[in-house]
Amino acid sequence: MNNLKGQVALVTGANSGIGKAVAMELATQGVKVGINYVSNPEATDQIIHDIKKNGGEAIALQADVSKEDQAQGMFKTLIEAYGTIDILVNNAGLQRDSPIQDMTLAQWQLVIDVNLTGQFLCAREAVKEFLKRGVVAERSKAAGKIICMSSVHEVIPWGGHVNYASSKGGIMLLMKSLAQELSPKKIRVNGIGPGAIQTPINHQAWETPEALEKLLTLIPYQRIGQPEDVAKLAVWLASDDSDYITGTTVFIDGGMTLYPGFSTNG
Repeated sequence: MNNLKGQVALVTGANSGIGKAVAMELATQGVKVGINYVSNPEATDQIIHDIKKNGGEAIALQADVSKEDQAQGMFKTLIEAYGTIDILVNNAGLQRDSPIQDMTLAQWQLVIDVNLTGQFLCAREAVKEFLKRGVVAERSKAAGKIICMSSVHEVIPWGGHVNYASSKGGIMLLMKSLAQELSPKKIRVNGIGPGAIQTPINHQAWETPEALEKLLTLIPYQRIGQPEDVAKLAVWLASDDSDYITGTTVFIDGGMTLYPGFSTNG
């Protein structure tokens, strides 16, 4: 898959976990990558060092995607550096878990602001550039590609995590509505719905043998996913190989959305 060479991508929340893996994989395909982060600049610097060591190009972009001025400034810096943007991977996200009776408004608002509003703000800025530039046939069949990182919890309810699940359900309809609106303009918008992926955000679910064994009862394929699994899917969705796909979430979950608790009639 080398038809991405020379394109420009922005990956939000890209200095750890899934975002890091997506940024690294895009860079191996010859994509110039903006590495968005909020904290831990040392980790970001290491990713950029590794990308450049392997012949790729990347820049660091510090911004809180939930803040309009910071999101706009991030896109301005990226476009000044690389001239345009072809691919947006809306990946930044977080959890603030709590039973509903104890959940504070601050916990609710932070998750909605980062996970959902952040995707809206970044998509809006990317679309402005896609529309301004239009289709450049030698770059891509599409004027632009947006990948919204969602979760199996856009369809699976999750008690104790109502803010997170609500944000992911919102991402699903944000993605579909954008795709409906933008498809005639040759802008493709899709989602990725990871299941259990071995990243720092969910370390308590896999860091002990007992926790992992319990987790695997939810995964028919009987392994936890790796960030690289998601990264390869993101690269495919960004490429012309998936040019006829828009407005859909691709679940990458080892079968978690098959509801394995019902495999023996519940």
